[in-house]
Amino acid sequence: MVATPIGNLGDLSTRALQVLSNADEVACEDTRTTRKLLTAHGMTAKLSAYHEHNAARARPRLIARIAAGGAIALASDAGTPLVSDPGYKLVRDAIEAGLTVTAVPGPSAPLAALAVSGLPSDRFLFAGFLPGKSEARKRALAELSAVPATLIFFEVARRLADTLDAMNDTLGTRPAAVARELTKRFEEVRRGALNELAAHYTDAGPPKGELVIVVGPPDGAPAEIDAATLDARLRDALAEGASTRDAASAVAAETGLPRQGVYTRALVLAGRRDE
Repeated sequence: MVATPIGNLGDLSTRALQVLSNADEVACEDTRTTRKLLTAHGMTAKLSAYHEHNAARARPRLIARIAAGGAIALASDAGTPLVSDPGYKLVRDAIEAGLTVTAVPGPSAPLAALAVSGLPSDRFLFAGFLPGKSEARKRALAELSAVPATLIFFEVARRLADTLDAMNDTLGTRPAAVARELTKRFEEVRRGALNELAAHYTDAGPPKGELVIVVGPPDGAPAEIDAATLDARLRDALAEGASTRDAASAVAAETGLPRQGVYTRALVLAGRRDE
């Protein structure tokens, strides 16, 4: 009784091929994509769709089949399953049911991008996709601004230039890399400062393919900010019409101070206990 997440379908290990050939059923994002792979390797396993739109309906049946002695392989179209997809919920439910879960690691876009970025790899944070709306994206970046690690993001092509610009505004001009189509035929990595990358993709337009953004960590420790300076910056932000929350996020990003502490002080200055 094994539920097995496997790696990138375009570059399969011997073990991954064995898992697929022995599986009673392969749950996958797109049955058409996975069928091409299985056919190329002479396999005819039963396929079923498992993606964000049907996951809640599909999980009970898959769990029941594993519990009855079946072996289910979970495959993604590209990259490692469970990263920014609903696969983790299937694994969670299998674990809660007392079933065995085994991983067959394959190529991982975040780790591949980190490896070729040339940025520090001893400590990193994978942050997934940022919010699509501008203000929510700024708040999310502000919360990450003081993290002493390399940051890794997924992004869609149409938002790439705007996201890089927002990163430059919120995180500062850090070294970064944009990697696309990793481990595939048209793999490309562009490196530079965030402002340089934002300008390039503004002029060049959205690139094709799947994208990973890697951003270097903060440069050294945050500068010392005394209480009077912090209050002055918060008052300036509030005077410009920013909400208490947005003012705190902006000042935290500028100073590298913990956002929650800055927010608490902003509430005091604004004469409010809560927002």
